[in-house]
Amino acid sequence: MKIALLTSSRADYSIYVPLIKAILAESWQLEIIAFGTHLSPAHGLTYQLIEKDGFVVAHKLMTLVAGDKPYHVAASMALTMSVFAEFWAEHTFDLVIALGDRYEMFAAVAAAMPFNYIVAHISGGETTLGAIDNAFRHSISHMSRLHFVSAQPYAERLQHILGTATGIYNTGSLSLENYQNFTLLSRRDLFERWGVDEGVPYILITLHPETVSYKKNSVYVDETIAALNQLEGFLLVITMPNADTMGDMIREKWISFSENNKNVRLVENFGSVGYLSAMYHCQLMLGNTSSGFVEASMFPKWVINLGNRQQGRISTPNILQVPFDKVEIRRAIDSIRSKTLIPEIGIYGAGDASSRMISAIKENCGIA
Repeated sequence: MKIALLTSSRADYSIYVPLIKAILAESWQLEIIAFGTHLSPAHGLTYQLIEKDGFVVAHKLMTLVAGDKPYHVAASMALTMSVFAEFWAEHTFDLVIALGDRYEMFAAVAAAMPFNYIVAHISGGETTLGAIDNAFRHSISHMSRLHFVSAQPYAERLQHILGTATGIYNTGSLSLENYQNFTLLSRRDLFERWGVDEGVPYILITLHPETVSYKKNSVYVDETIAALNQLEGFLLVITMPNADTMGDMIREKWISFSENNKNVRLVENFGSVGYLSAMYHCQLMLGNTSSGFVEASMFPKWVINLGNRQQGRISTPNILQVPFDKVEIRRAIDSIRSKTLIPEIGIYGAGDASSRMISAIKENCGIA
């Protein structure tokens, strides 16, 4: 059994980890293919995180066109398809595994279609109406034969999208398995590695562009900064945005904000364990990242979800939906100070997603 695993960023790799270990435990031949921002110095050369974890990156493919305008995204998609057309022509696999909804993941899978590969897609059926990724996710699902979804509502939605239940498996979330298996870092570790001061409550912030209404992103980040400016009682721990349209603009605004505020810590890459640890120790999360919906429900943590990027995802009681308005954001932060968080019954499985995926692969690929 020869498997290609596609990873284009720090985000999808961190989710993949339990599955990578499970595949290797089967003694199958696994070839990890790193592309996209993994090979970008500006984004921290994150393929090195994979190698640091002891995994072999079999192929490193340069597919990213630097820049954050619509042209650069389109050009990256074109380059990704061209690079992968050549790659798929030169290699053969029994199965290709893809995760999520990124434009570069879509391009890599689209290039594989003429070669008639069996594609297994993780995280299908989800919806994010504020991002163009929504179309890419559903397109990858249409190009896949196996579908590993994280919750029953997503399985039902995917069945509606595809018009069939064939090949759809509600495996639960790999992120939950990560949480159960990782030994989380202490506050002392967070301080020594990333300067997150001990004894100071902090807000974990991740803000990605809204790629459907990308021209408004400058206003969105300005409203967020205005709400956070001179906020007392919290350290602000900010992770950098994805390589999306207007992502560089958000990055530059965060850097400028940090230069004038001593209570800000910018982090390019926490890594899998570091990010979950930062989430575990934080007072609340703020921004518009999917981790505020899945991973944050495991602890759980209060989440102030901004804008429409994640509109359509399952919203649990720990999530406050807030527009990009400085007054509303500050009001939400203040309200959480006096709220008691009631643990939510998990909807993302029992923490055995990787074993369920392995069973489905065996069932569908003729392996006893």
